[in-house]
Amino acid sequence: TVTYRAVASHAAAEAKRAEMRMVVATATAAYFDMDLEDSGLSRQAFQNAWIGYYNLKKRGLLKKTNVLTICDFSQSSSNQRMYVIDVRNHRVLYRTYVAHGINSGNEYANSFSNKMESCKSSLGFYITSGTYTGVNGYSLRINGVDKGFNDNARKRAIVIHGANYVSMRVVHKYGMMGTTFGCPAIPTEMTTQIIPVVKNGSCFF
Repeated sequence: TVTYRAVASHAAAEAKRAEMRMVVATATAAYFDMDLEDSGLSRQAFQNAWIGYYNLKKRGLLKKTNVLTICDFSQSSSNQRMYVIDVRNHRVLYRTYVAHGINSGNEYANSFSNKMESCKSSLGFYITSGTYTGVNGYSLRINGVDKGFNDNARKRAIVIHGANYVSMRVVHKYGMMGTTFGCPAIPTEMTTQIIPVVKNGSCFF
């Protein structure tokens, strides 16, 4: 005999699988709508970002649900590998350069850490917080939500900030981007454009 609990459990599992198929289908449609394949952002990376965004949204952890930011550290730092995406309208709002931690690698980031003073980037999902003006100018605090991977971000003072060593000029001169103490730094001139769009509760992957 099949118990009611077993039937309910099977139905719940099937509903979850159907939900995930829907999320993946939506991610696939968005990926091709925005022609992201030609930008160097892999379909798998985008799908992972979209699923994580969906789960954070479903849990009610995002205050700002209309935007998703992806830093694709599998790409060379000489590429514009940070994407700010309008998830409702399937549009890339901004695409720009982003630096990784000095101990994560040179042109490519291949080593990551959640440890204090590691000077490495941390992988995973973050939720953006408030802004402040510090030694690197207009900056944005981010909170890591993946335990063991990036949940020390606030303690490590990992923030989004501008840097003059993150620019096309630097790439042309040195062939790769400058590096940070672990922060995802962007071109200084982009901070006043991107930070207001993504601050206060959006998903950053």
